[in-house]
Amino acid sequence: MAQYSRLEVAQVMKNTGLVPLFFDDDIESGKKVLKACYDGGARLLEFTARGDFAFEVFNELIKYAVRELPGMILGVGSVTDAGSASLYMQQSANFIVTPVLREDIAKVCNRRKVLWSPGCGSLTEIAKAEELGCEIVKLFPGNIYGPEFVKAIKAPQPWTSIMPTGGVSPTEENLQSWFNAGVTCVGMGSKLIKKEANGSYNFKEIEAKVAKAISIINSIR
Repeated sequence: MAQYSRLEVAQVMKNTGLVPLFFDDDIESGKKVLKACYDGGARLLEFTARGDFAFEVFNELIKYAVRELPGMILGVGSVTDAGSASLYMQQSANFIVTPVLREDIAKVCNRRKVLWSPGCGSLTEIAKAEELGCEIVKLFPGNIYGPEFVKAIKAPQPWTSIMPTGGVSPTEENLQSWFNAGVTCVGMGSKLIKKEANGSYNFKEIEAKVAKAISIINSIR
């Protein structure tokens, strides 16, 4: 069962402005990435469930977060069907992110009052997602649409909350372009969390990048 309601999750997304994304099939590495993001000031993280046995890894990560990282909200991304969404919610996922808009996922998440953020690429899809109860829409892939698309959406629909994923980097110029366009928060993956040439993570670097990104976002706002 989720520890946080969808409204609580949406508020933290808005307040923090940053949702780190990552996947690793190694549980211990995953815990250290999670801790690095937490120490850098992130209070949400999207585990992109793209690998074999991802549900087993997530199960260990969320138990670690509940036990060791108070206030850390862990959710799951790359969810493509209602069955998978239900499985992760049974494992206490606090939010569900999908690459596309799917009504079956909306229904199971709304039934449990868990925040879900569908990938949308048009005003029609965004309006449909909001009709289905979506609090924060995922703009995906963000690099294809860009900040100008966000401005265009916000003009007729200023109430729409948007989280671009893809095409977001932890630089002042990039973040400024997105937040000045009106996004609520940004999702950031490989530009924030990536392995080095030797296949390992630099956890201190991840922590520093997260802290810098959040600092930039706060200064822009």
